[in-house]
Amino acid sequence: MDGVRLLRLGKRLTELGRELVTDPASATLTPGEIAVIADVYGHPGTSVQDVRARTGFAQSHVSTSVARLRERGLLDTGPDPADGRRTLLTASAEARDYIRARAADPAEPVLARAVPDPAAARRVAELLDELATLLLPGPARD
Repeated sequence: MDGVRLLRLGKRLTELGRELVTDPASATLTPGEIAVIADVYGHPGTSVQDVRARTGFAQSHVSTSVARLRERGLLDTGPDPADGRRTLLTASAEARDYIRARAADPAEPVLARAVPDPAAARRVAELLDELATLLLPGPARD
């Protein structure tokens, strides 16, 4: 596999994941906003600079996304106790509840729409589980 094919695969997996975890109400979020809220959800009490470093987005993009997400009630902000000039970000209770509810949905229906052959769709699910085990840090999240 070359780098371009890996990037294309990553983009396709992102599209499938977005289909699984979003609904028409969240479709108003941009892909960048979804990436920011997902990063903050995974790293509560984080800073804009930390989000920027993990996502690779420009600081201005992260700051704009944070402002929009905060206005929508999806992010909570507060001062950093160690440095009052920094702001720390946490997903709001509403956002956390929504993400937990959607994250529990199985991926198989989305995969079945993407790969119509049932045997091939099952194989894709198995391979993705194996890749997740090999490539993602931390314990498996079943």
